[in-house]
Amino acid sequence: MLTIKVKRQLGETLLDVDVALPLQGVSAVFGRSGAGKTSLVNILGGLAAPDSGEVRLGERWLYHSGKHINLRPEQRNAGFVFQDARLFPHYRVRGNLNYGRKGNKSVAQFDAVVQLLGLEHLLERYPTSLSGGEKQRVAIGRALLTNPEILLMDEPLASLDLPRKRELLPYLQRLTRELKLPIVYVSHSLDEILQLADYMLVIDKGKTVISGPLETVWDSDELRPWLSQQEQSSLLLATVAETHADYAMTRLQLDNGASLWVSQTHREPGERIRVRVHSNQVSVCTTMPVGSSIRNILPVTVAQINTTANSDYVQLRLSLSNMPLWANITRWSLDELALKPGTELFAQIKGVSLTEADIAHS
Repeated sequence: MLTIKVKRQLGETLLDVDVALPLQGVSAVFGRSGAGKTSLVNILGGLAAPDSGEVRLGERWLYHSGKHINLRPEQRNAGFVFQDARLFPHYRVRGNLNYGRKGNKSVAQFDAVVQLLGLEHLLERYPTSLSGGEKQRVAIGRALLTNPEILLMDEPLASLDLPRKRELLPYLQRLTRELKLPIVYVSHSLDEILQLADYMLVIDKGKTVISGPLETVWDSDELRPWLSQQEQSSLLLATVAETHADYAMTRLQLDNGASLWVSQTHREPGERIRVRVHSNQVSVCTTMPVGSSIRNILPVTVAQINTTANSDYVQLRLSLSNMPLWANITRWSLDELALKPGTELFAQIKGVSLTEADIAHS
């Protein structure tokens, strides 16, 4: 595990984090501006020191105030990717990639990283001729070629416009699937986290709000207040089962045995994916609908009802064979249907509300 137990005074905010992150996959650090996310990453990389505490990567101490251990950045063997690419303008892409490589400069390793990030056609170009997304891919490649034990990524997409973000995300998804090292990924974008992360740490005013597997954190009461009405959603784990013989539809098998039909996906049968179902696209009814155009109608039970003062909407946490499914309905509907915990219903899920993201490590 990556064990973090540190305290550092940041102006009026005390950064106080005590958490253990997995040694494989992407651990996303999420929070509002000023929460302490970047300060935490700088502490992990040795760019800043905490006032007290300890940081241990596997069996190796990176920092321990009691043992007087504080390894320098170059001793920690961490790869950094910042919000801005920080490339050397007088080096071509090839030179930037090779900068900082240690020991045996394996040609095979260089070629593997170049192929992973799709940099083959950029090697002889200078940074001034690259797009923002291309620069970040080079920055990521440079970090990987230092053979890091941990990869620290601080808002790597924050400076990019939407087209450049969409350009870079597939490479990041591929990166998270193929690398066997811990990645700490700082972001204020929940969409990025949903597409990339396996584990999630939420920080507010320097303190840990919640941490755990992404699906667990996303379903938690602690995260609900952070989500806007449009972001309220459920995350379901599924396996691609089959493609319909006559229609452009794919059946997903949920981990609890239930099935969902979605628009045809390019995924192969047997692949694991994460499905996001927006709460505004889930409706409920007390009897099985007849003659509905909606493909996904599943039996559920009301597990929890969340109300918010001065809001006309209510959040229902439904149990779909022990998997959580959230729905937003009006107070009028809540009263008219006389819903309470334990009420058995049918949930109607619109197919267009289902979006998938890779599970890097299942």
